[in-house]
Amino acid sequence: MTASTADVAAAYFRAWQARDLPALRSILADEVTFDGPLARLKGVDDVAAGLARLAGITSDIVIRKRFIDDQDALTWFDLHTTIAPPARVANWSHVENGKITSIAVTFDPREILAAAPPPN
Repeated sequence: MTASTADVAAAYFRAWQARDLPALRSILADEVTFDGPLARLKGVDDVAAGLARLAGITSDIVIRKRFIDDQDALTWFDLHTTIAPPARVANWSHVENGKITSIAVTFDPREILAAAPPPN
């Protein structure tokens, strides 16, 4: 039996909050795509690595609301980080056969970018 869209979306956020990167990776499809203000990524390796970097600065995720429509989940949440004030985030995920195939997020990244150390 394939997990429902709601179950997969909940598992995604639980794994992220727990910094359980193997669990997070396990619910991503091999060809998953990620599109957000901080990165555009394709493939499970790149998306999992990007989420791991974000998990490294995440101190809390406060989910405000989740909407499910068939294979789509839209989660509105506050992203608390160790480097910037909380950011309000909209996260859309598309689920097929119990795996997330696409993620798109939108938020104002300015305070996170201003606080982040420069890339090497």
